[in-house]
Amino acid sequence: MLFKRVLWLIAVGAISLAAFGKNLPKIAPVPADPLELVTGSIRNADTPASRESALQLLGHARDSYDFRSAGRGYDLKVSFVVTSAGQTQYDGAWEMEDIFDPQQGLRWTATTASGYTTTQISSHGIFYREGTSSIVPLRLQEARAALFGAIPSTGWIDRDQIRTTTSAFNGHSVTCVLLSSLGNAPSATPGRRWEETEECIDPQSGLLMVHSQVPGRYFAYKYSGGPQLAGHAFPSKVTVTEAGRVVSEISVDSLTELPAADPKLFVPTDEMIAGEPASAMAEAQKIWRFVGRGPFTSHAIAHPVCVFGLVTPSGQIVEAHSLQPSDPNSQAAVQDVEGMNLSYPAPPGARPEQHFVFVIEKFISSP
Repeated sequence: MLFKRVLWLIAVGAISLAAFGKNLPKIAPVPADPLELVTGSIRNADTPASRESALQLLGHARDSYDFRSAGRGYDLKVSFVVTSAGQTQYDGAWEMEDIFDPQQGLRWTATTASGYTTTQISSHGIFYREGTSSIVPLRLQEARAALFGAIPSTGWIDRDQIRTTTSAFNGHSVTCVLLSSLGNAPSATPGRRWEETEECIDPQSGLLMVHSQVPGRYFAYKYSGGPQLAGHAFPSKVTVTEAGRVVSEISVDSLTELPAADPKLFVPTDEMIAGEPASAMAEAQKIWRFVGRGPFTSHAIAHPVCVFGLVTPSGQIVEAHSLQPSDPNSQAAVQDVEGMNLSYPAPPGARPEQHFVFVIEKFISSP
């Protein structure tokens, strides 16, 4: 699951930038969070050398968990516990297993005590699934993204705005790389911007320590006791927090190298063959827009609220919830996002896709 670098501005039902003329509102700062590591001075990566340095750091961290590139089979077992207090589906204990064979493909399964099960096979370019639902729930896709695809590939970010800074995490010095779309103006102002994705990496080990696609949502990685395979290092635990509260704790229970997996594991059942192919877990989207009533003075302030949800293949947004729940505009932002539809025509013969969406609604107020 990758992160799409394009930011969309939705002007329908909101305020277009033209309504402000030359006086764009000031943006309220990113809320404080124990895992928000970017609070001080920031450097623009505005030279070829500085950009290449940042891209190499990101590439090294991405390669560390790209086990499939090693060309070796493995059996990975993971458990995680979701405690979203009902904001998302299937709270409680989960189990997930990935069996990979470079000659045969990937088979992965997931189950939870609250009733969801899935088995998915990808083999020789064909994708199969069976289970209780055609949709992979938000927290399950989140767990797979945390372990297999937190950092976007270079192909998505080589033209992004890049800013860097240094910080500390659990006694380690880290380099934090901030990424945003090419449309954002370069800035050396302190602190993270709402549109920026944040990747904080230990430059000595090359390991990802903190990942945050938007303010208010963070993955914190722990590697002590974690498994390794052919020079690749997996975390022992990933803790997911939203608005300072733990919502999922992901534990890597075991990783066993497989010289050859049982071929029967990659044979689809009759139900799989008769059903639709497994949905692709595609790259995430970020959408932002201004919300409020004008006219506004030059002293107007925009107070962002980020709503996080899952877009189904039909374009419906499900499991939407606010990452700034204490903000007075939080409920209005969620209701607005729940009414959106992000469907788009799929190419003929393409697999159905689901993906994360982050809608950053900037509510305008005048002092």
